[in-house]
Amino acid sequence: MGKHVFVIQPRQAGQPLAHVLRGELHQSTAEIQRLIESRQVWVNGKLCLEVKRRLQTGARVEIRQPGQGRPRSNGGQPVIRYLDRHIVVVDKPPGLTTMRHANEAAEFGARSKRFLPPTLADFLPDLIAARQPGKPGRARAVHRLDKETSGLVVFARTPEAENHLGKQFRAHTIERRYLAVVRGRAKEGKIESDFVEDRGDGRRGSTSNSGQGKLAVTHVRVVEQLGDFALVECRLETGRTHQVRIHLGEAGTPICGERIYDRPVHGRPYPDTSGFKRVALHAATLGFVHPASGERKAWTSPLPNDMAELVKRLRMAARRKDV
Repeated sequence: MGKHVFVIQPRQAGQPLAHVLRGELHQSTAEIQRLIESRQVWVNGKLCLEVKRRLQTGARVEIRQPGQGRPRSNGGQPVIRYLDRHIVVVDKPPGLTTMRHANEAAEFGARSKRFLPPTLADFLPDLIAARQPGKPGRARAVHRLDKETSGLVVFARTPEAENHLGKQFRAHTIERRYLAVVRGRAKEGKIESDFVEDRGDGRRGSTSNSGQGKLAVTHVRVVEQLGDFALVECRLETGRTHQVRIHLGEAGTPICGERIYDRPVHGRPYPDTSGFKRVALHAATLGFVHPASGERKAWTSPLPNDMAELVKRLRMAARRKDV
């Protein structure tokens, strides 16, 4: 595990440090105890050795390990795919957070840009200025991609555009298609379930209790079977947090590189022999009604180099196995 930094959310406030760490790091009580005793846990920049310390909303927790530096992107750079005075569509590389969380920004203010890894939003002003000389203004993230997920993100440049796009996301009329490389033989079809914050093992996931949670619907299509793996396309009918990762994991075909949603409830992780170092997930298609013109627009993004190489390697391995 590399350096890990997170900010306490309202739902975690008041909980003991050890409990929060178990939920964030998915480690046993003994492992968390050793982590604290080995002086690797820091809260708000100060060493913390209190297992039962209760944390407040906005507290910054950092796991420091000897020899670990600041987290960095895997080398890719964000690229603007579309830009006008209302919106900007960006192709995000893996390893880059979309935008600073509100609690994190409130705690650190301007200092966050100095002490925390840059986000996609931090890169945007320079990217916009390079295309449109002048003051770039503020860009608002209408949705987010996980740090490890690559692909298309839209930012609103005006409050009116933010409101218009927000309504489309809430109405589930935004077109979003993801490409993922999964373990096992994926099944095509519609996956529908209700998501809750804790499915029973501390992980977000599906519940069998009717009427509880939020409806999540994913349509899965197998693009290519790659021996013991598969390249799949997932079309989101709804847009819940970690929806693709959860649905594919609960279907028994977790994404390569997945370390959270890669196991049944209270079960052991499914094996992953892909060797992939991040979650192999890419936001490949993004479409919506332009908030000013009313025109339907859509963009596609090819697989990033690391995922393309993974698919190529798995394809070759499958062919050798068939010979």
